[in-house]
Amino acid sequence: MKEPQVKSIAALARGLEVLQLLQSSGALTLHDLHRLSGIPKASLLRILKTLKEKGMIWQRMVDAAYVPSYSLSELASRMDREHELMEVASPILEALSDEVKWPSVLAVPRLSYMEVIETNARRAYFGDIPLGPAGFQVNMLRSASGRAYIAFCEDAVREAILERLRRSERPGDRLARSPDYVARVLSETRAQGYGMRDPDFGGNFDEGRAKVDDARDSLGVPIRLGNHVPGAINITWSRRVFRREAAAEIFAAPAIRAAEDIARRLSD
Repeated sequence: MKEPQVKSIAALARGLEVLQLLQSSGALTLHDLHRLSGIPKASLLRILKTLKEKGMIWQRMVDAAYVPSYSLSELASRMDREHELMEVASPILEALSDEVKWPSVLAVPRLSYMEVIETNARRAYFGDIPLGPAGFQVNMLRSASGRAYIAFCEDAVREAILERLRRSERPGDRLARSPDYVARVLSETRAQGYGMRDPDFGGNFDEGRAKVDDARDSLGVPIRLGNHVPGAINITWSRRVFRREAAAEIFAAPAIRAAEDIARRLSD
């Protein structure tokens, strides 16, 4: 691919060099950074001040050394875990689409919603049902994937999600304020072993089917590693082809097997 003819940003390059030095070393003083980078101390102080203000580093009191923020390590760790999940799940989702012919997504939690990170929609026989794209936000309490996740995740995580949803101003989250609704969703999903869309959910995060209806239905299954649930997979079909009861009889077992296969491979 042809590279655009633009100049690089020298100041940004120096800032990234400093951050890389801190990440590789763990902690460095101003003198250490000057010695290793050759950047003047006055410039280093401006770079370090900027990195501190952006929450990327902090300065410890005991020796005045600069340390990479724990949040950077957490982000990198989360990305590593999700990349592993995608790598393991992708061939299993491909095999699932070959078996059931309908498309699926792999979604992971983002506290108050689920986010699509992989889909086999292009591989599915019924490929006229576009899913995703990557980064697509899925309602937590009304979608099949969201219900599968929240019903089986750790208790403390579930309560944190519900508290966030109760405080949300998004119309699609308002049902979290109904204890009876939440209890029914959790009870039904656990009894079935999988989640089904809310009957009024037409694929739009906030609107009901009366306003937005994608003419689909879905079944979601959690990926369970003991008490931990890193994500969920689903199968989506056209409501013109299957009623949900008939679809559940056909798709629940293959979806559960696929989720269990992903969990087993993650545990190996």
